[in-house]
Amino acid sequence: MRTPVMAGNWKMFKTAAQTRSYFEAFRPLVASTKGREIVICPPYLCVPAAVESAQGTSIEIGGQNVHWAAEGAYTGEVSAPMLLDAGCRWVIIGHSERRQYFHETDEWVRKRTEAALEAGLKPIVCVGETLAEREEGRTVEVLERQFQGGLHGLKPEGFAHVVVAYEPVWAIGTGRTATPEMAEDAHQAIRTLAQLHYGEAAAQALRILYGGSVKPDNAAALMAKSDIDGVLVGGASLDAKGFATIVNA
Repeated sequence: MRTPVMAGNWKMFKTAAQTRSYFEAFRPLVASTKGREIVICPPYLCVPAAVESAQGTSIEIGGQNVHWAAEGAYTGEVSAPMLLDAGCRWVIIGHSERRQYFHETDEWVRKRTEAALEAGLKPIVCVGETLAEREEGRTVEVLERQFQGGLHGLKPEGFAHVVVAYEPVWAIGTGRTATPEMAEDAHQAIRTLAQLHYGEAAAQALRILYGGSVKPDNAAALMAKSDIDGVLVGGASLDAKGFATIVNA
């Protein structure tokens, strides 16, 4: 049985004070939640406030990106050991906005994933197609390319700690959402890729999240699908009550 992961990606929103206020409202709403992992990924500067606010709860904190080097002359970057030292247990890698705006490559995704695993962080590795690629019928082709470039080559024991998030780029922040059936088809394709590269047992154990305009009113329908093992939520995770509804879907 795969334990669902309900993850919130705050992107570039909230200050430390706003982070503390959020957790004051959010904690009691998920205090009795069982059978799923809850992850919140705030901006780097809010990580200490989030870690402090999550103490004594089952909520875990993650980073939104990570560099592949443990240290060095990389101005503006944050390493996996730094995230771990700050209290993070998770990290998002290869988010569609990183790929789109900062030209992340599949090779970079693989290097970041390897660095996260080496440090003991649990990576949420994002894959997904653009609207043009979907309309051209290239969804599976894109997923295969991203899986090959970003995840193939990991040691099996490392891959066992990876979580994959399917993010159709055309549904990120647009209000458009893949239907549960569309999401399920993509998740099945990703699981098939995992089977081809890592075997049946690894594929069945792999947790695959859906990300793309997830909201309180569609979370339950998405979570009802057998191959959807949780969600990676953007804008809707900024509201404590709304995200708690999603977490408990």
